[in-house]
Parts: sequence; C-alpha cells; structure tokens
Amino acid sequence: MPALDAEIRDLMRFAAERSMLPRFRNLAAGDVEMKGVDDPVTIVDREVEAFLTEALTKLAPGVAVVGEEAVHADKSALDHLSGQCWIIDPLDGTANFAEGKEPFGIIVALADAGQAVAGWIYDPLKDRFCHARRGEGAFVNGERIAARTTGQEPPVTAVSRIFLTPQESAMVDAKLAAHYTLVDIPRCAAEQYPRLALGENDISSFKRTLAWDHAAGVLWLNEAGGKAARLDGSAYRVDQHEAPGLVGASSPAIWDEFVARVMA
Repeated sequence: MPALDAEIRDLMRFAAERSMLPRFRNLAAGDVEMKGVDDPVTIVDREVEAFLTEALTKLAPGVAVVGEEAVHADKSALDHLSGQCWIIDPLDGTANFAEGKEPFGIIVALADAGQAVAGWIYDPLKDRFCHARRGEGAFVNGERIAARTTGQEPPVTAVSRIFLTPQESAMVDAKLAAHYTLVDIPRCAAEQYPRLALGENDISSFKRTLAWDHAAGVLWLNEAGGKAARLDGSAYRVDQHEAPGLVGASSPAIWDEFVARVMA
C-alpha cells in the first residue's frame, strides 16, 4: 500500500478508536444535537473532524480542508471546493450512530479543480479500508478489486424516499418498481458505495450529492469499473454539490438501463 494511503488509513483508524468506537451505543446526554430536520450531529463528528483537519493540514500545509461541520458553521468554506482541498466526512451515517445502529464510517477525499483525485473510506467496525486514486484502480485493504454485480434478476436497487417529493416517489413506483428489486439504503455512503462494487447492490440513486458524502465513493466506484455519474451522464464534480441527481451502479450497462428508464 502506498505511503499516503497507509498514513490516511492510520489516521482514520486512530480517530475511530479514540473517539468513535468508545461512544458507539454509549453517547451521553447532550452528546447529540440537531442541525436541522433529520440531521443530527454528535460530539464524535466534531472531535473526529477537528483531529483530521489538524492532521491533514500538517500532512499537506497550504491545502485547504473542507469538513462537513466546518461548512455547517461557515458556508464560505465551500469556496475551497473549486481548488485543491481535502474533504472530510468525520462520521458518515451520523443518524445511524446516534441511534446505536450500523453502518457508519469516515470518508476523506483529496480534490483539485473540482475533481476528486483520491479517496479513502473507512468502516471501523469491519476494519475495511477502501481507497482509490484517479487512474490507478480501486482497492479494499490494499487489494485491487473489480466491481461485480449481484447477478440477480431483477437488479437490486437501493433508493431512498427520505428526500423525495410525493411526485418523485410516485415516479419510483411507476417507472422502477416493476423492473428492480427495491431495497432500503443504509443511510451511509461509506457503506453504500462498497455495496455497489462488492456484489450486494446493483444501483443506488442519490438526490443529495454533498461533496463529503460522495467525492471519495464516486471515484472509488468508477476506478473499480462500476459507474457513478449525473443523470445526464456528466461527471460528478465536488464543486457542484448542490446539483441534484447522482446514480451509482455496479456496471456501466446497468447504469445505462436504469437511467434510460428514469429519463423516459
């Protein structure tokens, strides 16, 4: 494993062992707050982001850091997404974690000029470390992997209705239900992207496309030979985080068929 990947893995593992795992199913009163509707934040989010921000700044002085909680505090931090920057989701799957449920993880990406150039996804319960660099393939715990489908017919599709309007939810029923096995999302991008390459899900459709949730996963899935892109086929950019619509699939062919049905 290249030195940078090993160093990022060790930072993520240390943060999880110090702040995350001791508090899993052990959060104290006052350790969870609500930033908005269905949008909790915990003491773990803040501790891990502070630790990783400091560590990554030491690792690459002069490279901006865009963390989910920093953006919540100051939206101007989003301006850094168009340049060279680290992107941090300190606790992906916060709602799960706050409820004492799996899955959850840590996501870090390195981006330049709006494109992710490297990404790292860590599941502390499984000690699973997914990483990728643009043009160099996708890896799990240091072993190169190739995306595989579930092999099921109809394909297994994870679709969240949480952020859908009633009209969008009706579209799912009208256009997709007859052609796909619909399953719940894990509410955790750190788990959803691995599922798309490791034979558990074939498709996942995302309405919200925030950079800290998707930068690393999109790169990793594409490097594995799956496909993640906007509905119009354009590449995902971290500096277009408010643009709606993103589909990930275990193969380009499955992606094409799904999007054709959605757009019909």
